[in-house]
Amino acid sequence: MRILVVEDDLEAQRYLVQGLKESGHVVDDAADGDVGLSLALSRPYDVAIIDRMLPKMDGLGVVAEMREHGNATPVLFLSALSEVDDRVKGLKAGGDDYLTKPYAFVELLARIDALMRRRSPVTVKTRLTVGDLDLDLLTRAAKRGDQAIDLQPREFRLLEYLMRHAGQVVTRTMLLESVWEYHFDPQTNVIDVHISRLRAKIDKGFDTPLLHTIRGAGYMIRAR
Repeated sequence: MRILVVEDDLEAQRYLVQGLKESGHVVDDAADGDVGLSLALSRPYDVAIIDRMLPKMDGLGVVAEMREHGNATPVLFLSALSEVDDRVKGLKAGGDDYLTKPYAFVELLARIDALMRRRSPVTVKTRLTVGDLDLDLLTRAAKRGDQAIDLQPREFRLLEYLMRHAGQVVTRTMLLESVWEYHFDPQTNVIDVHISRLRAKIDKGFDTPLLHTIRGAGYMIRAR
């Protein structure tokens, strides 16, 4: 997806842009409302993530101008303003969703996915496949080829998350937040241990490995 980020806090902007790029998105960024509006009106975006408090033109003004010009790009407001009245103003100005700071990056990704689902027909997946690896989300059964794979609950969640993001780099932060529900790095080797166990179960004995370590970035599950 192509995503527009309008955020004047440069450190917060850097973190957000890096995380989105690591998740496989193409990102343009702006540090004030004027530039953000100009980009929004001149280029097609799948989603715009816009801070409420911006120099030159605030986020409410940016979105109101976008809607005035007939721009229907889904907008996720990202703001430290967390009162109900603030959220209501954001939605009334034309925003589609509102996430308050501080936030969990995995939740932000989920909000983006939800915005995209609203624009397209919804298909509920009950089975995930990567190559000859199959994961049934209803029966919670896993198999590769004709060989059943016995997974512990945490291993199932880890594999499900990796398969839902097949072909994408999944970072340590994403796994900690989504599988372990940690919103901080506990500085343990818990991910390494579970990845090692999972790799032994789904790759050992097969000619083609599916679970790969991307040095310095994270992990990826993909077929050849």
